Amino acid sequence: MSLPPDLAALLAPPDPARLPLPPAALPSPGVRLLRGVPYLVPDGHRPLELDLWLPEKPTGPLPVVVFVHGGAWRTGLRGDPGPAFRSWRPGPFARLVQAGFAVACPGYRLSGEAVHPAQVDDLSAALAWLHVRSGELGLDTARTVLWGESAGGHLAALLALTSRRRTPSTPSVPPVTGCVTWYAPTDLLALAEDPADGHTFEALLVGGAPADVPDRTRDASPVHHVTADAPPFLVLHGTEDHIVPGDQGVRLAAALREAGVPADLRLIEGADHLWYGLSDAEVERCFALSLDFSRRHTTPSSH
Repeated sequence: MSLPPDLAALLAPPDPARLPLPPAALPSPGVRLLRGVPYLVPDGHRPLELDLWLPEKPTGPLPVVVFVHGGAWRTGLRGDPGPAFRSWRPGPFARLVQAGFAVACPGYRLSGEAVHPAQVDDLSAALAWLHVRSGELGLDTARTVLWGESAGGHLAALLALTSRRRTPSTPSVPPVTGCVTWYAPTDLLALAEDPADGHTFEALLVGGAPADVPDRTRDASPVHHVTADAPPFLVLHGTEDHIVPGDQGVRLAAALREAGVPADLRLIEGADHLWYGLSDAEVERCFALSLDFSRRHTTPSSH
């Protein structure tokens, strides 16, 4: 079927870089929230959205934290940093805004929708969208830290280590200046209890049993993408993690250090996955460590 050029153009999805922004909510004092902002319309898939947390009265271009949610690559909500933080008032993203950051929380295609590398490609598109609209939104995308928990920490690390090659159509997107991972998988083949099992969460991510698709599993593993030009990392992992063993964090930190990249590894004594088993004060400390790292690596002299 042949369509007139004008009609074909009308049938194309709108460019998210040009769509009007949604009205803002005011979830906490001094904080405005733009919820459900489309940033990418992948062909054959649902539109992808992000939430953007901003100060009500910005004072200048802001450094950016891009938070990537967890959920075993299979589920999860883009605005959920984990059960340890759901009762916080104000919440962690509002606290980051009050500390001087803009915060973007992108959704991405889950493993039931697409396999690796779709997820990290989606997040790369989110970085590009933030950069294209940075002037309008008051963002300084040259000062961007990626921060993720669990599967989101894996994706944040993978993007931080590969972002330079994932934005060929938007080469002006600056490299990220730091990455925070909480209890993240980093070496998927080593993580698999049975590499021949095609039904694990990591197998669903890479589209087959890790032993059957070793090249794709390797490509999906942050430890295999470490280079000397990687950004600094803060790696937090519990010593009692029953889902993602602490050795995964140790592997990433070791690879970074071997390449000469600053890597601050903190093994959190007694912590299970999702910071289960920690006191409220210890959870606050994990957040404070991550905030301090983000602040240090988005100051003008840090990059």
